[in-house]
Amino acid sequence: MSEPVLDDLIRMCRERPPETALVLGSGLGPVADRFVPLLCLPFSQIPGLPRTSVHGHRGQVRLACGGDCTVLIFEGRLHFYEGHSRETVGRMMNLAADLGTRSAILTNAAGGIRDDLGPGSLMLLSHHLLWNVQPPQSQVLGFSPYSEPLRERFRLAATGIDLTLAEGVYAAVTGPCYETPAEIRALRTCGADAVGMSTTLEVLAARERGLECGAISLITNRGAGLSDAPLHHEEVLETARATSERLGDLLVAVLK
Repeated sequence: MSEPVLDDLIRMCRERPPETALVLGSGLGPVADRFVPLLCLPFSQIPGLPRTSVHGHRGQVRLACGGDCTVLIFEGRLHFYEGHSRETVGRMMNLAADLGTRSAILTNAAGGIRDDLGPGSLMLLSHHLLWNVQPPQSQVLGFSPYSEPLRERFRLAATGIDLTLAEGVYAAVTGPCYETPAEIRALRTCGADAVGMSTTLEVLAARERGLECGAISLITNRGAGLSDAPLHHEEVLETARATSERLGDLLVAVLK
């Protein structure tokens, strides 16, 4: 049997239009295994989607079903710090819109800044600070890009599975190096509750295409200077893997 190609993905999306695009961040690939796969396609098989170079990102698109819902799952993402342009980072959301999705749910691994956000916490994004790149004028919003109806679905789903779900402001920085303690203090002063290196550019691209957006951060570590432990990517991946089951429970409940 030949390997699937983009035309196969397009054909299957016409037969079973995906309602939601789901983007999985660092170490969160196992969440995709909660859904029954219909087709898996490497990024390299899709024009305009380069291979991801970040450890903990599978770098493939999965069309899958969970219950009565068909989902387009991006197992990994592209980052601005990998040398990709703003347009390339947002290309996954353009693909999702082209394939018929109406909403996007994005996840990420983040450092906790607010005192109650320790490793393993889940934070629903209410707003963000775009500190990694200047958006084009057409994408400058005067409101939160995160859908209140979709956020309410997250709240109800969390209550239904007895899961504690925080809410807060996510700050996106350039990376790939972690922030200094001084930068964390500055971010806290500016109202950031958590910090990471992704998500915002994808959200802006999705909103420009008319997709309803929600996003959730898995807090994998405390921000620099807020704990005695040094920061490293393996800690991020380890915490993400350990907490991915609870995040998977939440996402399945939301999609149902």
